[in-house]
Amino acid sequence: MLLRSLSALLVCLACSPLWADTLWLNNGDRLTGEIILLDGGKLALKTRYAGQVLIDWKDIDTLRSEKPLLIKRDGLDSQHSRSLAAAGKGMVRLENGTSETVPLASIRQMVPPRPFIEDRVWEGNLDVKLDLERNEDKTDEWKLKGDTRVEHGRWRHVLSGQFENETKNGERTEDNWELEYDLDRFLTKHWFVRGSYDQENDEFQFFERQRSYGVGPGYRFWDDELGRFDLIAQLSRFQLESDAGDLDFNAYSFEWDFKRLIWGTRFELYSKAQLQVPRIEEIDYVLDSEFGLRYRLNDWARLSLLYELDQVRGLGQSDSDRHYLIGVGVGW
Repeated sequence: MLLRSLSALLVCLACSPLWADTLWLNNGDRLTGEIILLDGGKLALKTRYAGQVLIDWKDIDTLRSEKPLLIKRDGLDSQHSRSLAAAGKGMVRLENGTSETVPLASIRQMVPPRPFIEDRVWEGNLDVKLDLERNEDKTDEWKLKGDTRVEHGRWRHVLSGQFENETKNGERTEDNWELEYDLDRFLTKHWFVRGSYDQENDEFQFFERQRSYGVGPGYRFWDDELGRFDLIAQLSRFQLESDAGDLDFNAYSFEWDFKRLIWGTRFELYSKAQLQVPRIEEIDYVLDSEFGLRYRLNDWARLSLLYELDQVRGLGQSDSDRHYLIGVGVGW
């Protein structure tokens, strides 16, 4: 009996259409494919015959979709639709236990919901970047950066890290790694409290080992299928170790985390930055920031461009380190 049921299920899956979404345009044409995203007045449709195409939302007469979608309408919070049904010129019917017919013009955003693991949302990125210089000196630098986050209920876990290695004329000039873990507890839909632990090792710095602990409030402006934007403020305790001695001090920390999909889902803008203001006279501030653009080659592969700015100011002087990097990676 079990084998017969599994066989029937496999037959149903094999016979189900891969491209289940249909658009009817104002000029009478009909397109079939998979709805990827509606944003900025453009609908991204993945087709078998032309890849991903962008269609003006105002040119669509009606549409049909058999998969769940997250929909944002004028003046309303986001709502889930189990499926969409065609409903006449300029209209569509939302099916989610009950039926509701709405004008297409009232829909601003539409995107498949993020994948869930039980009640959890899991996402992340892993990028490899290579920087080669062939001037008077031969310099090879490569960097591995990654981050992942899991959110369930009122809790969010964020793990990020990087490894960097550089050789100049055959000799190592940089060798460092950093690992950070953040734990967020949401008090409301937007406000949360973050606790952080960060550890960094660098063989070519005076302070070879660095640890920090922090706690403070954060505010989430948005976090959905299109991106996120968080601001966090913390009071941190730093412990720096070297062969010549150790240094402990407190610091104020300010951080942002931004990501936004643009032009359908092909491009992703992202930026992360952390500003540390130590409570010691020798250092005014320490800035660690990055600004990047990812191009989605397919559902999992990414091509990324990254600008990094690290800056330290103290005793009336500033020291800046800038990097322009290109890399490839995976995302989920």
